[in-house]
Amino acid sequence: MKVYIFGVVLFSFLSGGCSTYMPSDPNNLCTIFTENEDWYEDAKSSRDRWGAPLHVMMAIMKQESSFVPDAKPPMEYFLFIPIGRASSAYGYAQAQDPAWENYQKSSGNTWSSRDDFADAIDFIGWYMNISHKKNGVSKWDAYRQYLNYHEGWGGYSRQSYKGKKWLLNVAGKVASQSALYSSQLKKCKL
Repeated sequence: MKVYIFGVVLFSFLSGGCSTYMPSDPNNLCTIFTENEDWYEDAKSSRDRWGAPLHVMMAIMKQESSFVPDAKPPMEYFLFIPIGRASSAYGYAQAQDPAWENYQKSSGNTWSSRDDFADAIDFIGWYMNISHKKNGVSKWDAYRQYLNYHEGWGGYSRQSYKGKKWLLNVAGKVASQSALYSSQLKKCKL
């Protein structure tokens, strides 16, 4: 019995830092941050480190994963045989393996995990900062930041998004979500 209680206590302690919380209203930034204060602190840390606005980072995350910690692209099939996923995207930020490894090396966050909110929001802030440096996109421009995020820095500079009407629509959706989050954030009691 003592071993069982010790195991439950140890599991509770170890899992305490890894929030897999799903917001009850993903369209309301105040609700998201009120329900999980750690997320607010983590987003502020990323903002302070990379200069990326909270509402833009959170709008990108909402679009990418709907705040699902272990989100990944759907499995592709040939007939009924699984042949893999469309990409290596994973976690809150839907970061692909090469981009995540680049982040880990250049940010010094070598033990980071894509299914940890603090690491994922820091990744998004880092990515936005580099989009600003490489492609001159304002960190406050959710539309163009999302195009950078989706197409990569090289793809954005080559304007690979121009032939993708669906992607331009998604970037518009991210910009609208960012504007909504921004107006909500001004009224939050955090």
